[in-house]
Amino acid sequence: MNNRIEQLQEFLKEDSNDSFLKYALALEYVLVKENDTAVNCFLKLINDDENYVASYYQLGKLYESLNEVDKAAETYKRGIEIAKKMGNKKTLLELQEVYNMLLGIDEDEF
Repeated sequence: MNNRIEQLQEFLKEDSNDSFLKYALALEYVLVKENDTAVNCFLKLINDDENYVASYYQLGKLYESLNEVDKAAETYKRGIEIAKKMGNKKTLLELQEVYNMLLGIDEDEF
C-alpha cells in the first residue's frame, strides 16, 4: 500500500474528525487510481463535514473522470450552495466555473 495512505490512516486513528486528513486521504486514493475508495472517502467527508467545500470540487472532478456527468453536476451544484451559504467567494467561483464548463454554459448567458 502507498506509504502516504498508511500515514494518513494512522493520523486518522489519532483524530478521526480531522477533515483535512480525510481530504488528503481521498486525494491519495485518486492518485493511485483507487477511484471507488476515493469516492467513498469524499462522500464520507461531505457527510461528516458538509462545509469542507474543497471536497465538492475534487469529488466532482473525480466523477467527471469516471464519465459520471450527472453526479459531477450534482456535486458541483451542492458545493455551490454550500460555498454561497458560507460566503466563500473563491471556492464559489471555482465551482461555478467547472459547473458551467461541464454543462457547456457560457458565462455571458447569466
